[in-house]
Amino acid sequence: MSGEPGPQPAASASPQPGASPAPADDAAWRAQAAHSIRHPLALTLLVLTFSTGLVDAVCYLGLGRVFAANMTGNIVLLGFGVAGAGGLPVLAPLVSLGAFVLGAGTGGALARRFSTRHLGHVAGALALEAILIAAAVVLALAVSLRPDAASGDAVIALLAVAMGVRNATVRRLAVPDLTTTVVTLTLTGLFADSRLAGGSGTGSARRLAAVATMFAGALTGALLLESSRALALAAASAAALLTWAGYTRAAGARSV
Repeated sequence: MSGEPGPQPAASASPQPGASPAPADDAAWRAQAAHSIRHPLALTLLVLTFSTGLVDAVCYLGLGRVFAANMTGNIVLLGFGVAGAGGLPVLAPLVSLGAFVLGAGTGGALARRFSTRHLGHVAGALALEAILIAAAVVLALAVSLRPDAASGDAVIALLAVAMGVRNATVRRLAVPDLTTTVVTLTLTGLFADSRLAGGSGTGSARRLAAVATMFAGALTGALLLESSRALALAAASAAALLTWAGYTRAAGARSV
């Protein structure tokens, strides 16, 4: 009878309590968000889409016809401004574009640093967005904001950096139709894939939700601006904090 031990059973691959989910689990988690708007990630992105409406309402209506989130609109407005059409500004769109690029680069670096840690990546990006928008609220309360002035440009820059970080993050998450800052392709998919156009209609609920939440955010922002810019920015800051707290709790529960 041999004294050598027999083959040992393979170690279990099940995650230990408190361990971070594997990258494959993160990919599956993100994929689930494309199939249900009740999924925590989908809900988070929809709340962020709502906050985009708030942020751009403040910038366009309250700080001089410029966007912090919609860079396509800024490029067009910049072209109009350079041409001297309609009295549109040139400096404010340039400030927004520069700050957005800075934010996008920061968001890309954050994504690479946490490339295998989904929760750390998203939580860090949401926290940074919340901090930047909160800083804009403090500035709006501390000084008198005026379009075409340093105070207004500073708020635009803070918001554009926040939107750049978010766009880089959402791009990495790659949930279909939930880009949070633009709905052009979302609207295209909604009608191009509709049953009326001979399509399956798959994803219509998600696309409609994205369009509706951006509209609701813009409407809410415009109404809040009747009271003050700070109030509208505070609502955007609250939305960022809500998404950070809610998503970190929901996504973190996967590893418990």
